[in-house]
Amino acid sequence: MNKSKLAIGLFVAGTLTAVFGLVILFVGPIIIDDQIVKNLVIDPENEVSYTMWKDIPVPFFMSVYFFNILNPTEFLAGEKPMVEQRGPYVYRKRLQKQNITFHPNHTVSYLEYRSYFFEPSMSVGNESDVVTIPNMLVLGAAVMMDNMPHAVRLLLSATFKSFKEGPFLSKSVGELMWGYDSKLVDFLNKWFPGMLPSTGKFGLFSEFNNSNTGMFTVHTGKDDIRLIHKVNSWNGLTKLIYWKTPQCNMINGTAGQMWPPFMTKESTLPFYSPDACRSLELVYQREGIMKGIPLYRFVAPKTMLANGSDYAPNEGFCPCRQSGLLNVSSCRSNAPVFISQPHFYNADPVLLDYVQGLQPTEDEHGLFIDIHPETGVPLNVSIRLQLNLYMKKVSGITETGKISEVVMPMIWFEENGYMDGAIVKTFHTNLVLLPMVMVYMQYCFLGLGLATVLGAVLLHYSGKVLLKKDPSTVIENHGATVKDPVNGTDGHIYHE
Repeated sequence: MNKSKLAIGLFVAGTLTAVFGLVILFVGPIIIDDQIVKNLVIDPENEVSYTMWKDIPVPFFMSVYFFNILNPTEFLAGEKPMVEQRGPYVYRKRLQKQNITFHPNHTVSYLEYRSYFFEPSMSVGNESDVVTIPNMLVLGAAVMMDNMPHAVRLLLSATFKSFKEGPFLSKSVGELMWGYDSKLVDFLNKWFPGMLPSTGKFGLFSEFNNSNTGMFTVHTGKDDIRLIHKVNSWNGLTKLIYWKTPQCNMINGTAGQMWPPFMTKESTLPFYSPDACRSLELVYQREGIMKGIPLYRFVAPKTMLANGSDYAPNEGFCPCRQSGLLNVSSCRSNAPVFISQPHFYNADPVLLDYVQGLQPTEDEHGLFIDIHPETGVPLNVSIRLQLNLYMKKVSGITETGKISEVVMPMIWFEENGYMDGAIVKTFHTNLVLLPMVMVYMQYCFLGLGLATVLGAVLLHYSGKVLLKKDPSTVIENHGATVKDPVNGTDGHIYHE
């Protein structure tokens, strides 16, 4: 085969290789995105992803911190409260979806049950530790009765005394978390049914353990991947009834576990939280990498818990106090309970002036969610919230003493989980390594193809140069030399 044919063969092969590289360049991302969509849709036929959605395999933990009151006597006398943080008391959280029902409109309904198991090895202390916190039954009820007739307040105070209920509780962590026996609670449940959120023992988390978060109906993404995981209704409601404006009563975003894929830095993370009684929304902060997997970090903006004066759209969540506090009394039996970020992080600084012992920092008290943007799957989650009780002196209820008006932190908790082990390896292989291999392949084919084409062109022109050389030149192995019969010079016979 001569150089001309070789050059043509190399040119064709190089062109085909380069074209194949171009095809991969444009078609490859489409194939990857198509596979992501197929594997993310909530469908029992997607065995792996459906199992992960149904029984979340990522270990979740709830770490609880108590604000132990160091000066209860002085606090009752009107002095500034002094607290020390105790904890964490860590609980393993198990989530499992039950009563799963698929609907013709590409939605699925379910109840998600949660259970908590104490982890002594991860905790600083034990559930038997005794801490002192405000008695929510007494000080909360006092504020709720502030506008009632004086005689009613006197009767309430007498009731507290008859049941030996004081302004503060000194009980074990386990009792405060999951409930303790109280004759006052039994009395209220008997004569004022529905006044308290629970009918059994009274505890800060008694309603949480072995319970569900309500009936969620979410989109499966089968008809539109942009809707996947978004809440269609909660307990049959498409909007809430707790707040004053239609915007504040909207149920936005997902159930807070996964989000639609193909996120950008302009995306937000909206989700509905039954515990906060409202929809929340996180915003993009920065890029990052976790175990080789690219991520976007989303955090809570200052406006999320701002009051109506500082951020007009939040006016519907009022009556408000300082920014950084969410009044959840409307969905908590009208108890004067406020939610904030821990240690009043991102809240009005004046709140720190009323309580000694608080030191907010972003690293320890800011909440965040790290998301893989291509899939909308969380890689690392840390939701941190604080429970506060609004307290003040109430005339006629002697249990309130001379307490100064204060939003008093009681506990804060962090719910966190992150991908680890075999799950993160599978995730890294399928969503990082394979796409990376495809990217390298497309550039390798493009480079190889262009190099081959270039080699073919060079080979072709080198052949032409040889043909134009001096006729007396002998080309070895390509022809035979003969005598020209006319002028006696040497000539060349070239073999095709």
